Amino acid sequence: MLNYIVYFIGAYIITRFSIKKILFLLETGDATRENYRKEKIPVSSGIFFVPLIIVNSIFIILLEKNIEIIPLSIFLIGTITMAFLGLCDDLLGNRNITGLKGHLLYILKGKLSTGGLKAVIGGAVAFTISLLMSKEYVDVVVNTLVIALFTNFINLLDLRPGRAIKGFLVCSLIVFVYPINYMVKNYIYTLYGGILAYVKYDLKAKSMLGDVGSNLMGVSLGILWVYNTGIEIRSIVLVFLILIHLYAEKYSITKTIEKVSLLKYIDDLGR
Repeated sequence: MLNYIVYFIGAYIITRFSIKKILFLLETGDATRENYRKEKIPVSSGIFFVPLIIVNSIFIILLEKNIEIIPLSIFLIGTITMAFLGLCDDLLGNRNITGLKGHLLYILKGKLSTGGLKAVIGGAVAFTISLLMSKEYVDVVVNTLVIALFTNFINLLDLRPGRAIKGFLVCSLIVFVYPINYMVKNYIYTLYGGILAYVKYDLKAKSMLGDVGSNLMGVSLGILWVYNTGIEIRSIVLVFLILIHLYAEKYSITKTIEKVSLLKYIDDLGR
């Protein structure tokens, strides 16, 4: 079993030497968007996570002993699919339709947005992953909702520089205080390494993670929590996620963060 630090360092090195090339590719391909300051910057820069996930999987298959196929399959299916859906939303999305409720209502009208496509297929992905890891019907329901809502939760945070990354880091702290499946832990450390090399671009508003990045981080959190915690903890997390989403449909998360001094302090760190 390779040390988690090896995966962390490897991901950092790969991202450190590739991120400028990826941002250049996005800029020359006109994959840009105005940020909250009305500055045009590369969007979908979170695509850098995808090669990290693939390379990490190759190393696990080649170098690790006693490979567990289920967590390996779950991460590959979940992260790459949600990254692809996020990329579609970044590049083709209709910005006049906002919020999970808005996209679902649009579907009920017989129309389809990229956000609606992401919600439908993302829900199917969450359900598929839950079937792979659940033993009871109640686990399937809870796990599906936790994965789907975690994915959208990180997306909700991705409105200001560094916010989605900080949300991911806080929610992933479970890896340091709770027994975690070693393969799942490998993947989380891989994401940590990539984030460390990339984060300065996000914090300084030089690029946007986009849905491709926030979706990948969000589904990773969902898998982390449902694969490693009991039904009681997952149920508490699910209630929290539901309340956050209900709140976000009525109120601005950004305005709320600005009003709460501790949240504002964390939000402003590094900018």
